[in-house]
Amino acid sequence: MHITRLSQDRGLADFGWLKSRHTFSFGDYFDAEHMGFGPLRVINEDRVEPGKGFGAHPHRDMEILSWVLDGTLEHKDSMGTGAQIQPGELQRMTAGTGVVHSEFNASQTDPVHFLQIWVIPEERGLKPSYEQHRFAAADLANQWHLIASRNPRDGALKIHQDVDLYATRLAAAHELIFAPAKGRKLWLQVARGSVVVNGETLETGDAAAWADSERLVVLAHENAELLLFDMTP
Repeated sequence: MHITRLSQDRGLADFGWLKSRHTFSFGDYFDAEHMGFGPLRVINEDRVEPGKGFGAHPHRDMEILSWVLDGTLEHKDSMGTGAQIQPGELQRMTAGTGVVHSEFNASQTDPVHFLQIWVIPEERGLKPSYEQHRFAAADLANQWHLIASRNPRDGALKIHQDVDLYATRLAAAHELIFAPAKGRKLWLQVARGSVVVNGETLETGDAAAWADSERLVVLAHENAELLLFDMTP
């Protein structure tokens, strides 16, 4: 099984201070054919104007990941965490039994552009927690680098689901291969750039998914930043 999700087909929310593209049903955007993929429930591509953001609001029973592409995202929550997230850093918040948080553009002059990702945890009622890590540019360059996992290693963050999340910044003309274990689900999100995946061209904002692929061959047409979810069937 193979799915292609083109950027222009995603849901759109425009509040002036926020422009968001929704890969899956979210908020006022509903699409019965795109409710998630495996435990992956949300991929929102958000652009927030300078000095603006999401006021305090609650979450529960969700693993929430933020990956910043440009700018600086400021986070505060009811656990007492306060942090700024910049490109190359991943934030993970386990909402569990309940947490209240806010997210704001930390700059008064420049927009912030980030991906907000929700993964359904394998267990409800977890203790809320927060984690953040910066990944060196060299670790992301032209290789699949693990940034989150149920079994974290090499600086990857802990998520409470059978998902391995990889990131790469792939230079033009470079090729990467990924060979999943049998039966795994894969979701590839093109955060920026242009790539050819198993012969199919994907541009910025596009995504593709597989439920039975033996391997992915990814060739960069131009410099690209990619996220790859390797998930439980």
